[in-house]
Amino acid sequence: MAFLNDLPIAELIANYGYIAIFVIITLESAGVPCPGETVLISAAVYAGSTGNLNIGLVIAAAAAAAILGDNVGYWAGRRWGMPLLLRYGHLIALDHGRLKLGQYLFRRHGGKIVFFGRFTAMLRAYAAVLAGVNRLDARRFFAFNALGGVVWAGSMGIGSYYCGRQIEHIVGPVGLTLLALVVFGGLALWLFVRRHEARLLSEAETAIPGPLA
Repeated sequence: MAFLNDLPIAELIANYGYIAIFVIITLESAGVPCPGETVLISAAVYAGSTGNLNIGLVIAAAAAAAILGDNVGYWAGRRWGMPLLLRYGHLIALDHGRLKLGQYLFRRHGGKIVFFGRFTAMLRAYAAVLAGVNRLDARRFFAFNALGGVVWAGSMGIGSYYCGRQIEHIVGPVGLTLLALVVFGGLALWLFVRRHEARLLSEAETAIPGPLA
């Protein structure tokens, strides 16, 4: 990933255009820390100020990359995440029952996490992996992932194209607000689970009977 640090984002976009947009956002969505949203905003501003890129193609490249990268992260998490947790989860207090409870809760709320995670910096790179680890239904994941990717790319791309760099003054506070909601929501969920763990474990066992694979 050193090449991302050697060239400014603007130079990457000017030299490689849609390829740079697609590759960087794909990597970020697959779980590799990369400046995906910065690339999208910069490319849209560049398209609006120079006309060297087509904003429709910028949005299409970003949306396709977000969807593809998230699918890579999802299937990687689904293939390798749970086996690792089943083997070593007890070391971090994740026994079989709690792993099953995680799957149960993700089945109920996973779609929201996948969609809104696309708009928060902390979750954008990991929501898909978590969805895979917790075995969110593949069709449900694809639907929320595709919707989130298209809405994110469209809103960020069009906003940046017409508003220029001013969009960053909006995106920052919105992202922080969503992150705060995620953090407080996660804390509230943790407290709720702690208080009702026995009942929820029973519900999880009923919903997902038998051993986890």
